[in-house]
Amino acid sequence: MLLGEQDRTRWDRALIQEGQAILRWCLRRNQPGPHQLQAAINAVHADAGTIEETDWSQIVALYDRLLAVAPTPVVALNRAIAIGEVRGPAAPLALVDELDLDTYHPFHASRADLLGRLGRHSEAAAAYQRAATMAPTDAERDFLRLGGRASR
Repeated sequence: MLLGEQDRTRWDRALIQEGQAILRWCLRRNQPGPHQLQAAINAVHADAGTIEETDWSQIVALYDRLLAVAPTPVVALNRAIAIGEVRGPAAPLALVDELDLDTYHPFHASRADLLGRLGRHSEAAAAYQRAATMAPTDAERDFLRLGGRASR
């Protein structure tokens, strides 16, 4: 289920609060590693009542830090997606197109979503189809073949 479609009232607030307390304890050491930064990103999502209330600028800043300590293409992809929530789809598409993730279906799905948001529908459809051929489950393949979140 897409993050924006989740019913956040069903999230376990007690577990979220426990996780955030552990995260604050870890961050007080002022030596955040990749796991603490990933937890901080999740905490920002958990703090928002809705997807629209998410502090995407804070998430981009956390991904900047994560990319500095864990410079992987997947981290760069997730950072680009967050940038897209702040600046629109053009800037992250340029970043995504530089990544070497051709065998990673979320790369193609993300690229397809950005292309669709830019009105480049035939390119988006091709990218969704590429993602669908690599998706590991029937539900993901069906979702991608129908055009991802644009089909909702």
